[in-house]
Amino acid sequence: MAKPGRHRVTRPAEERDGAGRDAIEAKLLGRAATMGRRDVSRGAQVSLLSARKFWHALGFPLVRDEDAMFTEADLMALKGVARLVREGEFDEPTALAMTRAFARTTDRLAVWQTQLMAEALAPPGAEAALDEADARAVPAPEVAQAAAQRLAELADDLEPLLVYAWRRHLTAAISRMLADAAPDEPRHGVTRVVGFADLVSFTALVRRMTERQLAVMVQRFEALATDIVTAHGGRVIKTVGDEILFVTIGSAPAAAVALDLVETMAEDDLLPDVRVGMAYGPVLSRLGDVFGTTVNRASRLTSVAPPGGVLVDDALAASLASVSGFEMTALRRRSLRGIGQVTPSALRRARDRRTTTREDEE
Repeated sequence: MAKPGRHRVTRPAEERDGAGRDAIEAKLLGRAATMGRRDVSRGAQVSLLSARKFWHALGFPLVRDEDAMFTEADLMALKGVARLVREGEFDEPTALAMTRAFARTTDRLAVWQTQLMAEALAPPGAEAALDEADARAVPAPEVAQAAAQRLAELADDLEPLLVYAWRRHLTAAISRMLADAAPDEPRHGVTRVVGFADLVSFTALVRRMTERQLAVMVQRFEALATDIVTAHGGRVIKTVGDEILFVTIGSAPAAAVALDLVETMAEDDLLPDVRVGMAYGPVLSRLGDVFGTTVNRASRLTSVAPPGGVLVDDALAASLASVSGFEMTALRRRSLRGIGQVTPSALRRARDRRTTTREDEE
């Protein structure tokens, strides 16, 4: 017979998980969700339509009037945006676009960080203990719970880093915008070198690897590629699994990026070779992405580049002709789908002529 005060009531797993999620939500957002959308719109003194647009711009599904989905943090955020609109800092479409920019960026950031924390807290050897059928890129329940709790505890410490990184990148973006807006710059778009780096035989690898193994490989590729691009002053625009899109302002940094990517991946035991294609010309920058014929030309060149090779268009080849340290070999003229006739050049590092001469003599 259980002693008084010692009896434990076992709650269903769903109930425990729900309580845990509520506690984490309250920790991150300040309070548990207790308000409906009418409460929030009334508190922020905006229409239901405007409140709905803001919530949707944040990337969340629309909710019913009776759903208590909102917290004091939601109310304060909506109040802040509404104040900017009322004071004429933004019109409503611009305010919603700004909100959408924050939302899309932080959504990816949050998913990325939850995965990183779960991987960091996974028991050593967890991957080896899984067979192929169970090797899903999803943490075990206890790991997921521990990662959630840890991130909630660290949120206050991580928040200043987020604001700092945003201000730093905002400063750099403003500097680029001012430079691009100089009077002597063309008005039809900014001029950039655009490059794609593509993992070779990625589809075949996907068939042979577990999801966890694939996740490790893709993460390593993204980390190495990003380090290389940024080390030469370039910017990673986006990554899509087996491919990375980057831009640089100058041709020499672009060439260094491409060759470093090829050499680094070739030396890495985990990663396959990459192929790189690059083009030089005007691009349209919009929503953090780049568009235009220059981007399309770089993409098409990547698709025909050999494994471990770098192909550049004639504009970039001409720009690199007077730059020391690089050599190019013009290849046969070919037609690229959607682009037309292009004469690509194979890019490589210049060989030391003196060293070559001595070796030849020996």
